Amino acid sequence: MTPLVEMLPESTLHDVIGLLVRLVESAGALVIFIGAAWAFARFVRAGVRGRGGAAEFNRIRLGLGRFLVLGLEFQLAGDVLRTAVAPSFAEIGQLAAIAAIRTALNYFLGREIAQERAEIERVDTAPSGDTGPSRDTGPSRGTGPSPGTKGLPT
Repeated sequence: MTPLVEMLPESTLHDVIGLLVRLVESAGALVIFIGAAWAFARFVRAGVRGRGGAAEFNRIRLGLGRFLVLGLEFQLAGDVLRTAVAPSFAEIGQLAAIAAIRTALNYFLGREIAQERAEIERVDTAPSGDTGPSRDTGPSRGTGPSPGTKGLPT
């Protein structure tokens, strides 16, 4: 055992971890809220400026998706932290179910983000007036982050 665990009674350790869990989950909720507010502001601004086309809408969705993925990662971290000290089998089962659901959400969000990014790059690199299917089946030569990147919007 580590010295910290030996010095703290289990109830105190549960209290400390409970506080950490709330902080991590709050951070995740805050990231999701900021992302939603950012996306809404960009959506309104695009509508006011008359740039509310499909390409701009997809860029906004892509940015919001990045925030959602990051927020869900924080939420999953909070769930893992919650079961760090003497978890029961019921808690382990709940964690497994929650982790599976959140991992599936992250997977599908990540896949959609990659598809949206590829679509945006295809439209941005297409010759003027050509928005049809791309003939280039090779890897993207864009200068932006790769489709699997979980970074925040630029």
